[in-house]
Amino acid sequence: MVFVADPMYILGIETSCDETAAAVVQNGTDILSSMVSSQVEVHHRYGGVVPELASRKHIEAIVPVVTEAINDSGLEAKQIDAIAATRGPGLVGALLVGYSFAKAYAYTIGVPLIGVNHLEGHINSVFLEPGPPPFPFVALLASGGHTGIYHVTSHTAIELMGQTRDDAAGEAFDKVSKLLGLGYPGGSVIDKLSKEGNPTKIAFTRPYLNKSDFDFSFSGIKTAVSLYVGRHPSDYKNRVADIAAGFQEAVVEVLAYKVINAARKKGCEHIAVVGGVAANSGLRHQVRLQAERQGLEVHIPSIQLCGDNAAMIAAAGYHYLNAGIRGKLSDDVFSKSK
Repeated sequence: MVFVADPMYILGIETSCDETAAAVVQNGTDILSSMVSSQVEVHHRYGGVVPELASRKHIEAIVPVVTEAINDSGLEAKQIDAIAATRGPGLVGALLVGYSFAKAYAYTIGVPLIGVNHLEGHINSVFLEPGPPPFPFVALLASGGHTGIYHVTSHTAIELMGQTRDDAAGEAFDKVSKLLGLGYPGGSVIDKLSKEGNPTKIAFTRPYLNKSDFDFSFSGIKTAVSLYVGRHPSDYKNRVADIAAGFQEAVVEVLAYKVINAARKKGCEHIAVVGGVAANSGLRHQVRLQAERQGLEVHIPSIQLCGDNAAMIAAAGYHYLNAGIRGKLSDDVFSKSK
């Protein structure tokens, strides 16, 4: 007779920036529902996220989004075993909306509350896909607010190897997009436009900092693009596709080089690439190309799991719970990584 453990259902809530998201995940791997209410149209006119507006929109969306996630999962609220919500890092006002709601909901239905680190949520997103990496592996996390390389030895044991010293990769994409008049969000716009350009026509210096470590700096390449535009005020608009292609090529080459080098240093045969910038086609191609040369296997989530979502928070929450990690009603949110 085979013993089958009862499934565990985790409700995830994510409000770290400008997406109000909720999801129900079974046993940390199976997504029963995943809802995301985006605020892109709200912030587009400003060329970036306005924190106060983001918080207000989260307040409007949190109840309907959570309700829809539970309804679409086919479960009732009483079947939820725990609630996992992003505690940080992120925009404090936005985080407070989701985490305060999670506290109240968990208390009301009498289930554990789990405060999840947003970055660990992204890393756990690869376990929502078939064929996840075995431990240990090295992960590149690149998003609008964070860029870092991590050595991952378990779902809850994640060591930072290096990170950006200034702008995150996604932030650089947004700023360059705004500089070129392409709008927000910049990552998808530049990725699409770069396919029409020649990356060798306007070659930007690769911002490696130090090739032997795993830190990043993207403020310099952003400045380089600004200087190029300033030196060609009358005709740079005719070269926007080439500028976008040259910029993107420089960024993704550095990201790919460093995560491959980190895997070699740690003796890991598997690499994960996660976060919003993991949706970039140039990065996906470059990492796979360089990894193949080194005999390494690459794991990248599907596009819908690269950006901020609540399924990854629920997945991380499941593993937190199994490790005995629980939140308290007195816990506060945090804006920066601890």
